[in-house]
Amino acid sequence: MAWVILVAAGLLEVAMAYSLKMSDGFSQVWWAVSFLVFAVLSFGALAFALKSLEVGTAYAVWTGIGAVGTATLGMLLMGDDVSAVKLGSIAFILIGVVGLNLAGAGH
Repeated sequence: MAWVILVAAGLLEVAMAYSLKMSDGFSQVWWAVSFLVFAVLSFGALAFALKSLEVGTAYAVWTGIGAVGTATLGMLLMGDDVSAVKLGSIAFILIGVVGLNLAGAGH
């Protein structure tokens, strides 16, 4: 169950980053409010997941989902540049997160 909550926390981090972008430097009030709501929910879910998961692995998964999700969202929906280097970097993040999970599987 902690892993499901951790994935949800990572997805909430993506929503937080999107809201931050859309808030236009906190000048758009409702986007700024949604940023704060998603931030609290994301950190709260991470804190809950950390009750039963190792901190290093959980934090890496959380930030990995946030980084990969936000970069992908930017490229697919917000007009961010797409390049082989960006796609390769996303692949390396995913490989790192999987590697950390495999390294901690025996504990």
